[in-house]
Amino acid sequence: MAGRHITRNGLRRAAQGLFRQAMARHTRSNDWGFPRWRGYTAGREAQPVRLCDRHGCEAPGDRPAPKSPNSPDRWYFCETHAAEYNKGWNYFEGLNEEEAKAREADERRTANGYAASASNAWAGSGDGSRSRDEMRALDVLECDPDADFDTIRLAWRKLAKVYHPDVRPGDAEAAKQFHAIQAAYDVLRVAEERRSWKPA
Repeated sequence: MAGRHITRNGLRRAAQGLFRQAMARHTRSNDWGFPRWRGYTAGREAQPVRLCDRHGCEAPGDRPAPKSPNSPDRWYFCETHAAEYNKGWNYFEGLNEEEAKAREADERRTANGYAASASNAWAGSGDGSRSRDEMRALDVLECDPDADFDTIRLAWRKLAKVYHPDVRPGDAEAAKQFHAIQAAYDVLRVAEERRSWKPA
């Protein structure tokens, strides 16, 4: 009976020891205390670092550079060697003058959608809050690029009185100018309504 009791106690102690070993941390965490001793995204394992592709350079190569035009292959340089490589980079290398001009014209032709994008539409003087159409409308109404809407309305009324068909009957040039003034005012009015609109 006594032998059995010792064995049961021994088993209990052995099981407790195994449980403690399984639950114990083998190393102290680097996350204890505040502030943390490592970054939130850092891992415990060493991260592989790609070295600069320039022979003999030991710096990290984290700046991709194309090996040749229209090629997906890349060199990976450090910042210093990437700057050096970019200074000598010639996109038209291997092309004669005519081929280079043809490629440049083709590239510009296929990228013309970016020129008219909404973010670049104002592309002129002013503070960048007006579109190119609004800037043209301001020119028609003879207003400054930063004119407020009250000034625009006054300029529209003044010019409309000068070029109105009732004031100048039979004058085709005045009628054309009047239509341009009306169109310019409509562009600016719609833009102002869009800017000042607030949800109900």
